[in-house]
Amino acid sequence: MTKNLLILLLGAAVVVLPFLFRQAPGINDWRTDDPELIIITPHSEAIRFEFALAFSRWHREQYGKPVKIDWRAIGGTAEIMRYLESSFIAAIRAFWENSGKAWPASAAQQLTDSHYVPDKDAAGSLYKVFRATDDPGLFSAGIDVFFGGGEYDHSNAFQRGFTVAPWPENRTPPGLLEQNGVEMIPRQYSGETWRTPALFGVAVSTFGICYNKDRLIELDVAPPSRWDDLANPKLKGQIGAADPTKSGSIAKAYEMIIQQKIRQAVLAAGFSDDDIERFEAAHAQVRGKPWEIPSDVPVRYQQTVEAGWLQGLQLIQRIGANARYFTDSATKVPIDVSKGDAAMGLAIDFYGRYQAENSRAPDGTERMLFITPEGGSSVSSDPVSLLRGAPHKELAVRFIQFLIDETGQKLWNYRAGEPGGPSKYALRRLPIRRSFYPSGNVPVNAAFAKHRPHLTDNLADPAINPYEIGKNFTYHKRWTGYHFNIHRNLIKAMCLDAGEELKAAWESIQQRGGVENNRLAMQIFSAMPDDFTWRSAIDDYRKAEPLDYMERWIKHFRLNFAKAKALAEGKRS
Repeated sequence: MTKNLLILLLGAAVVVLPFLFRQAPGINDWRTDDPELIIITPHSEAIRFEFALAFSRWHREQYGKPVKIDWRAIGGTAEIMRYLESSFIAAIRAFWENSGKAWPASAAQQLTDSHYVPDKDAAGSLYKVFRATDDPGLFSAGIDVFFGGGEYDHSNAFQRGFTVAPWPENRTPPGLLEQNGVEMIPRQYSGETWRTPALFGVAVSTFGICYNKDRLIELDVAPPSRWDDLANPKLKGQIGAADPTKSGSIAKAYEMIIQQKIRQAVLAAGFSDDDIERFEAAHAQVRGKPWEIPSDVPVRYQQTVEAGWLQGLQLIQRIGANARYFTDSATKVPIDVSKGDAAMGLAIDFYGRYQAENSRAPDGTERMLFITPEGGSSVSSDPVSLLRGAPHKELAVRFIQFLIDETGQKLWNYRAGEPGGPSKYALRRLPIRRSFYPSGNVPVNAAFAKHRPHLTDNLADPAINPYEIGKNFTYHKRWTGYHFNIHRNLIKAMCLDAGEELKAAWESIQQRGGVENNRLAMQIFSAMPDDFTWRSAIDDYRKAEPLDYMERWIKHFRLNFAKAKALAEGKRS
């Protein structure tokens, strides 16, 4: 009898305990008739967890009901853009054909082409309808919000018609974007776009190097301070890198390398930062094509820009030659560096800091550190955008407001467990809102003082504070912004598809006296395809199909690397 009673009690405990220990009502008590929001994102599981929990809590407090978020985490921004394109095209095609109209043969290519000028034909009419319609009852991608990824992809999404403004111009909720006469989110900073009517930065990022202290001691390599340190021959097979065609953040890191090399080349040629600002302003004022030189800009200045651009690509090539691997996931790099599986790696700041936080030794010391090379990175925004035809538009706009407001901003850098902070994960990201940083404005600085005791990182540190970092680097879109996608493909062809030949040539050159003693081999090693120039990368390759040029590029690099290896080894190629 006693035995049977014990079995019954144990069975009851199995049923009852989950209810006793479930989270408090109002957080996860979502029911099928409560609101649901659909978000596509490249963000990590930790970010998704914290923002879903906090927004549901906030929405229940403000509007009486919790919210369930249906996350669509399908990969990086490249995969997200492909998914949105196919979803929108399929949706409007169904709408168009159900209206009894024939689908134009060229519609799929023209519909999302930001450079297309619509004619008065059927394709032109379809293009205009697509960009004038924001009604989920007519067509929709079935997703409400695009959350995370770089400004480039969000701007691209708007240009291609995927996103719309959540509020009419100058109709944002009071105090959301400006307080006490101070912009809480500047429109631009350090040359980067932080917000437009259709995209709103909610966090900011810098790009840099994560490194394992113990591994560097073993390799007799000093801690890095500049991008060039990643090309140190002692680091052969020790660099963690990611495929820029899969990771928007790493593609941006490579762009930072090229931007800095251009600036260094221009300064070395005798031009000043004031000259750069004046010349680039002249280019912007005439609104010509990027390669057209205004009358008051020296030809030598443009020639130096192009020389620095080439030097940046060649530095990336050497970094690629040191690579242990090129992963599809940018998060893998800092994880591997923290474990010592790679000595250094390229990373976006929050991946580096988050992994440093989660890989501390038992005594609390960090095994891995992250640094932003001085003058080596702009401060770019990580935006949120409202998708066209959002099925739950009102809820989506509330989510955007939550992200921008103080409540959502606390999640990025408050310590886990702090009031208003994340519940489980210290995200260690940089909030964009000005009130989280020191300021000469008294009310804004007072707001920072309230946040400061709860922060994971010292946001007053000039090496972390994005408003200070941005003073040392100005991003110039004309230099590399038009090349962004073509850089991705070039690096893939050069460092991934021809990676074996690249590493073999680099090893032979290093074994036989290094760069200085193999000048002819290095000349061939470093050569870009003959038809690939700063101008052609913008003008010609933008119009070409990637499959057409990628095959030629891969063949070029494999052949050149093989020739460079043979020359270094004293063999005939």
